[in-house]
Amino acid sequence: MTSAEVLVDAFGRIRDVVEAAVSGLSPEQLVVRPEGRGNCVAWLVWHLTRVQDDHVADAFGTEQIWTTAGWYDRFGLPLGPADTGYGHTSDAVAGVRVSSGELLTGYHQAVHERTVALVGQLVDEDLGRIVDVRWDPPVTLGMRLVSVIADDLQHAGQAAYVRGLVTGSTAH
Repeated sequence: MTSAEVLVDAFGRIRDVVEAAVSGLSPEQLVVRPEGRGNCVAWLVWHLTRVQDDHVADAFGTEQIWTTAGWYDRFGLPLGPADTGYGHTSDAVAGVRVSSGELLTGYHQAVHERTVALVGQLVDEDLGRIVDVRWDPPVTLGMRLVSVIADDLQHAGQAAYVRGLVTGSTAH
């Protein structure tokens, strides 16, 4: 198995958890916040998808699906087009409301497809390429992709957990 195949598999696992966490939830269920102040399924899935879209686009020198494929307009959120949810206040989290789970999973699927198309072409030597010099040591492509995978899996797991709180059952 190549490094590219391992990365594609990891991103596929994120997609699978996202699909299971969102599937069948109503717009009202998607925005239920544990204890009235935690992150809801809608925000968690939107955020993890925005981070993947933003970070992968930056690492590969491409545009984000969010803006180029019209997802920003379809969501119609009270946020700027560059917003990924990083550092959101409780009020900002509450502002992420969606008309359907299909909107969330549609955006995620579009980002997933673009991600695996880019990642699937990598060779091992590509993973050492520096993609962010703002850190010490500078961030390589491999480090950035593992960071996105780790962050996304955490948020996808949180979404599955919140789904369980909302519905009384788990998503597998």
